[in-house]
Amino acid sequence: MEDEMFEQLMYVLNQLVTWIAAGAMVFGGVVPYIPQYRDIRRTQNAEGFSTYVCLVLLVANILRILFRFGRYFETPLLWQSIVMIATMLIMLDLCTNVRVATELQTKRRSFTDFDWSHFWSWSRFVDYLQCVVAFTLSAAYVTYLLLDSSVFVESLGFLAVFTEAMLGMPQLYCNYQNKSTEGMSIKMVMMWTSGDTFKTGYFLLTEAPVQFWTCGLLQVGVDVAILFQVYYYSRYPQKPVSHTVSHTTSTKAL
Repeated sequence: MEDEMFEQLMYVLNQLVTWIAAGAMVFGGVVPYIPQYRDIRRTQNAEGFSTYVCLVLLVANILRILFRFGRYFETPLLWQSIVMIATMLIMLDLCTNVRVATELQTKRRSFTDFDWSHFWSWSRFVDYLQCVVAFTLSAAYVTYLLLDSSVFVESLGFLAVFTEAMLGMPQLYCNYQNKSTEGMSIKMVMMWTSGDTFKTGYFLLTEAPVQFWTCGLLQVGVDVAILFQVYYYSRYPQKPVSHTVSHTTSTKAL
């Protein structure tokens, strides 16, 4: 009798831990963007945040969803992708509105201009939405045609997680160009690092496809490089801390 009760208790605890871990996987990825979103709304300045981060995550998560049609993986990872896509669209909407409100240029740039010199620098949120829909439909069509090819499916899975592993690269390059991390939420990067570490551990424990955990390790490495930039540019400033037009409050989240 006691053994049965103990086994039931362990089963309940195991289920509870599983649900908590799954919930952390689904919603944990969006938490780092909350402080960045609040900073941008408060300061009305999106200069320190690279919208190419949104591009990378949108591409990565769309490809990951398509990969699931060819090779099954944990359902929480599927929901994580759906939630992340919605979050990146919200971030893009905010950044576009802030940029259009503050920039002096009056000429509108749109996706249907097909001007590659202004790619991902359009004037309206709907243009980003059109680009995302066009990419999704094109990638879905190619996936449908080649779904029977195991080489294509495995390549698709690798491309999805490798693209996500490059998440921090636009921010890393943006910081390098600015010679500063001003305007970037340090809380966001700290949460990236802790979240990516947890995610990589989750991949290993659930025996996810090898593409997932190898690229997870790469992603942690990029996060660490951005944290090093925070240390380096704060210790050895490359330019005066100026920047915010008509804002006295620093855009840097500490």
